[in-house]
Amino acid sequence: MNGKVDKVLFGRKKSVPQTSEVTVDATRVPNHIAIIMDGNGRWAQQRHLPRVAGHKEGMNTVKKITMAASHLGVKVLTLYAFSTENWKRSSTEVNYLMQLPVDFFDTFVPDLVKENVRVNVMGYIDQLPEKTQQAVNNAMADTAACTGMVLNFALNYGGQAEIVTAMQTIATRVQQGELQPTDINQETVAGALMTASLAPYNNPELLIRTSGEERISNFLLWQIAYSELVFTDAFWPDFDETQLKAAISQYQQRDRRFGGVKK
Repeated sequence: MNGKVDKVLFGRKKSVPQTSEVTVDATRVPNHIAIIMDGNGRWAQQRHLPRVAGHKEGMNTVKKITMAASHLGVKVLTLYAFSTENWKRSSTEVNYLMQLPVDFFDTFVPDLVKENVRVNVMGYIDQLPEKTQQAVNNAMADTAACTGMVLNFALNYGGQAEIVTAMQTIATRVQQGELQPTDINQETVAGALMTASLAPYNNPELLIRTSGEERISNFLLWQIAYSELVFTDAFWPDFDETQLKAAISQYQQRDRRFGGVKK
């Protein structure tokens, strides 16, 4: 990063103070940003379009925000694409969402390679339709040599299920005599989570949620213990580089004490 300061207009946010202008210090951009991409369906409904039209437009936003984050110097961008609870939606919507990775990676992987962005996908991938699994595996293989930002998708992912799976993995190690119960610590748990491969940037410094909702929705429950949270009213299809910079600016204004006190 070149150390320059970018100035951007600050859009309306629900949980942050409003101001006409903010700055982003390019030397203090979060290494890991996670985003709950919410509001695709409501974006479409406001325009009297089917919900799937919102998901299609949201896919275009993923492309724009990926490039913007990469250019800002972000090391890991984690996007909540499909939760373990999203199977409850209509079959029409679920089928469309399962096709999205196929279309997304088919059109975007060449651009990711040019940008030196590596794709990673975490979640219960083996439960996805075969065509979706194949698209995911191909994207990870095609970008495996890239050494820039990691574009990390949480696909068929749930934070509680992830922790249960991690506990099962650790319990198996104890049962096999590889580990003593008294040796289990925070590092042991972190190493058994799906974000272990993202080290040293396992935990996001900044979590953004779009659409005005202010909840975590079973996302990265262990990893966001000390993340800074920013909520924006913008639906995901309307979220852009300016609003990404505004969220980063809010992060840079926070006093991160990690349970301590300011000296």
